[in-house]
Amino acid sequence: MPTIAIIDFETTGMSPDVGARPTEVAIVLTEQGRVVDRYQSLMNPGVHIPPFITGLTGITNAMVGAAPPVAQVMAEAARFVGDAPMVAHNASFDRKFWQAELGQLGLRTDHPFACTVLLSRRLYPHAPSHKLGALVQHLDLPASGRAHRALADAEMTAELLRHMLGVLRRDHSLHQPSHALLMQLQRCTKAQVPQWLAQAATELHR
Repeated sequence: MPTIAIIDFETTGMSPDVGARPTEVAIVLTEQGRVVDRYQSLMNPGVHIPPFITGLTGITNAMVGAAPPVAQVMAEAARFVGDAPMVAHNASFDRKFWQAELGQLGLRTDHPFACTVLLSRRLYPHAPSHKLGALVQHLDLPASGRAHRALADAEMTAELLRHMLGVLRRDHSLHQPSHALLMQLQRCTKAQVPQWLAQAATELHR
């Protein structure tokens, strides 16, 4: 499997559609599930961080006031990712901010995103919760740093992805699961998953 970029944003709100901006981004590059590089930065969103968000993330207006502007950080993040396909936990959230901010800079926005929330619902249907922290605890994966800080969450997502790739290799004979395969799997309904995995393994070994 080639390099995959695992991303996590902290933001001022739920969506750029209502004026929210990113306050922090972290990207973890993995190869064969192993972390090979990291990028992390706070950024100045140019808008106020609500007290609720500060309580959740610990990121204050003073912290981002001393940080580089969003445009600078996002241009650096885009260079760091390059052409790598991307993964995020609850990818619809992170993809919106990635596309909104890079779109304003005239940079590429069409990176494919796999979602570890959707994948976890298919590979761990009996998990008590599909939130990142709950899955890390349920699967006894390493937890790093404070939740709701970008680098800690990106690294935990990398651990979760590594575990998922192991499940696909070990339990379903998919010895080199690609990013494209992950995207196909996340589009399956839960009822389709067993048949789809068996068919994917059969096609791989033809």
